[in-house]
Amino acid sequence: MIDSIQFETAKMNDIDGVLALQELYLVANLSEEEKASGFVTTPFTTQQLTEVIQKEELFIAKDNDKIIAYIFAGSWDFFKQWPIFNYMGSLFPKLTFLDFDITTTNSFQYGPICIHKDYRGKGLITPLFEFMRKHVVKKYPLALTFINKTNIPSAKAHTQKLKWTIIGDFQFNNNEYFILAYDMNQAFSKTI
Repeated sequence: MIDSIQFETAKMNDIDGVLALQELYLVANLSEEEKASGFVTTPFTTQQLTEVIQKEELFIAKDNDKIIAYIFAGSWDFFKQWPIFNYMGSLFPKLTFLDFDITTTNSFQYGPICIHKDYRGKGLITPLFEFMRKHVVKKYPLALTFINKTNIPSAKAHTQKLKWTIIGDFQFNNNEYFILAYDMNQAFSKTI
């Protein structure tokens, strides 16, 4: 099934497909039972998607021209329009990961990532992540993200499958989050 999937840097004509996938898994649209399978928390507008696409920081997977997954890989400057990212950035001086001096210029905000439920658990996350990594490592040596502690499928996928490291945690708006880091120079042995 994964063999038929194409990985691409998103183009303007992909916006509707990204918005449709986002709508399916946006936390505000899900029941408690549906949230247990994973969710995305940050809704993007057409204007925000346009900006990320122009910077070549949105990566997608397609099956028969239908968008089935996406990964955002944006600058902290882009993500500062949401208060949670500014708060997380304020924690950087207290965080340590390998020998990195964690800053908003040598790192980027990875995510959200969203995979259609029909394609979860089939190994899609690894080649999609590797496709994104090969493009973004040219700009940033370090990836950072946060995951809601209740989003257990996402935390497991990132720490177990992708080998991200949990380097801290924080509370924001009555939610608890893990902070994770990844060395972008660390390629997967199983390449695309």
